[in-house]
Amino acid sequence: MTAFVLTAFYWILIGLGVYFFGLSVINALWMLHETKKAEITDGPLVSVLIPARDEEIHIEPCVESFMHQSYKNYEVLVLDDNSTDRTHELLQKLQKLYPDRLKIYSGKPLPPDWRGKVFAMKQLCEHANGEYLLFTDADTVHSSDSVSLAVTNMLYHKVDFLSGYITQKTKTLGEKATIPLLYLLSGFILPMWVCKWGKAPVLAVAIGQYICVKKDSFEKCGGFDLVKDRTTEDVSLAREMKAHGYKTVFLDLKDAALCRMYTSWKSCINGISKNIFDFIGKNNVILVSAVIGILIFMTMPPFLALGLTVYTAVAGKPVSFELVALWIHILFVGGTWAVVCKTRKMKRWLAFIYPLMFLNLLYIALISWYRSAFGKGYEWKGRIVH
Repeated sequence: MTAFVLTAFYWILIGLGVYFFGLSVINALWMLHETKKAEITDGPLVSVLIPARDEEIHIEPCVESFMHQSYKNYEVLVLDDNSTDRTHELLQKLQKLYPDRLKIYSGKPLPPDWRGKVFAMKQLCEHANGEYLLFTDADTVHSSDSVSLAVTNMLYHKVDFLSGYITQKTKTLGEKATIPLLYLLSGFILPMWVCKWGKAPVLAVAIGQYICVKKDSFEKCGGFDLVKDRTTEDVSLAREMKAHGYKTVFLDLKDAALCRMYTSWKSCINGISKNIFDFIGKNNVILVSAVIGILIFMTMPPFLALGLTVYTAVAGKPVSFELVALWIHILFVGGTWAVVCKTRKMKRWLAFIYPLMFLNLLYIALISWYRSAFGKGYEWKGRIVH
């Protein structure tokens, strides 16, 4: 019985490796084919909405990147969310430079039952005149075709909600070992075409760095009031839109914008951990199951393979099925990371350290659970998030 279970385990490892690699390749090809190049340069009014809190380092390049778009009919609205640095001063300077295109607003005090970013975006929506709303973060820098890319793909796919992967910029080793975890969804979990064609809300995904919605559909759905207390408001919005019968799509938007989300491993941990437990609905069963699965099927095999390889060589044993199965699994999982890194413009050598990335993920998940379950919360932009 034990031998049968062990054999089944190794066949599962092989199967998972093949599935992950195949999924990553198919997802990469689908997103490449379905993401249409920016072609439309004029059409319905687009409101670009940027919440900004303590963004004195990023706000100028972000706003400047929107002042020279190939798309003609758009407005840019920025809300200073009670910043304590020079953000407001810099926004006033920018408004003088671009009085016809840029509108600046000051944020109201944060209500106790709202998340800061969500409330800031709700206020921006109240001032927006566009038929389409393009939400983005203040630490992004956009290409000249960013708005055109959103309109082109919204119209081509005939959807109410669009999001996708933009380019992530990393410098330190800590960032390089953490940021690729953002791509687990397309590499290891979800066929991306189901985000468009599937009807179940759980199949909808989004990244808040770049979201475009039809204003009319968004307001009929309920807007930000539906997710006022959610940390992962981006994913929650996508799921709410789909739950209300609206169409969503997730694409490869690396040519639209780039962002350096964090500047160190510590900031990566703090930023990502605040989202993980909330992403799964703060469900302990799902979290424990995911941690056990990642530990057994993703993290342990490389270390088992190394140990068994050394033992086989030193003891002069014949190569076993178990050893072959482990290395096949490693090659396919490493290949999956190679595909992800290639399509996301990241260094391909990161595929060789994927066991460390999974260990990193387990640590982040533990931090996320601990801080949420015990009410510790996270400090983010000078506010405590639970």
